[in-house]
Amino acid sequence: MILEAEFLNEIALAPVEKRAITNLKVLNEAYAYAKPSSFSRGMRIDLNGLTILLISGTASIDEHGVSIHIGDFRAQLRRTFQNITALLEAEGATWKDIVRTTCYLRDIERDYEAFNEERTAFYAEQGLDPLPASTGIQAILCRPELLIEIEAIAMFRTVSKT
Repeated sequence: MILEAEFLNEIALAPVEKRAITNLKVLNEAYAYAKPSSFSRGMRIDLNGLTILLISGTASIDEHGVSIHIGDFRAQLRRTFQNITALLEAEGATWKDIVRTTCYLRDIERDYEAFNEERTAFYAEQGLDPLPASTGIQAILCRPELLIEIEAIAMFRTVSKT
């Protein structure tokens, strides 16, 4: 009984395996900005065969850290989806693994209709059923030219290759 309690205590205190994720082909790292920022594009957490991806707020940023599609909400949203897709692919995941999104719109009253049209079309292209849980929030984003930013959580099981 004492050995079992010690074993359970060791498991409870063991660090969770985690590492930063990125895809430099489409999205630079925050530390590479002219004014470096201190966050990871995403975090991978592995828990006994369950993998969780926490995708940081992602926007219409290119591989050089430059905001693109200035003034074009729909194009910014499509690039945001492209960037999230690339981060997922870097970890062997897809949009079918997304369980939750939080969507920050600079002007929700002006852009929500376009947002919902684009998101609905994108999710249909991805074949999502069920759809991820989601929240839409009006927010002042980190760059004045950005009109949309999305963070996401993906979960999937990994199969042992032994």
